[in-house]
Amino acid sequence: MSRSSADFSLKKLLLFLSIFTVMATAQAKTLTVVATGLKNNKGAVQFSLYNKEGSIPDKELNKYFKTKRVPIAHGKARAVFRNLPRGRYAVSVFHDENNNRTIDKGLVMPTEGVGLSNYPSINLFHLPDFKKASFPLEHDKTIRIHIIYL
Repeated sequence: MSRSSADFSLKKLLLFLSIFTVMATAQAKTLTVVATGLKNNKGAVQFSLYNKEGSIPDKELNKYFKTKRVPIAHGKARAVFRNLPRGRYAVSVFHDENNNRTIDKGLVMPTEGVGLSNYPSINLFHLPDFKKASFPLEHDKTIRIHIIYL
C-alpha cells in the first residue's frame, strides 16, 4: 500500500470515528433532579438514579445505577446526571442531615427526609417500586422531587 492510500484510509477512519462520536453524544441525555422542601441546610442530599426493574426499594442504598451527593443551598439541592442512554429511570433522594450516608429510621419509617420520582407521598401503604417511580428519558429533562419528612 502506498503512503498516499494509507493516508487516505486513515483519514476515512478518523472521519468515521468522529461521526460515530457525534452520533453517540447526540444519543446521550442529561437528567437534572432538583430536591425541594428541605427543612434545613444541614448535611447533604443523596440522589440515586435507578435504571432497572427490581432495584427499588433499595433499603441498603446499593442497587443504584449512579449516585451523587450534593450540598444544600437555600432549601434546595440539585444533581445533574450526564451522558445517560435513553431508557426508563427512577430517582430516590434523601436528606442525610447527619452525613452518615445511611437513611436513619425510627421503628420502620425514615427519620430523615426522603423523596422518590412520581411519588407525592410515601407511607406503609404506599411503598415504592421501580415501575411506579420510573419515567422515560428520551430527551434532556429536569424533574423536581419534594422531600417528605415522616
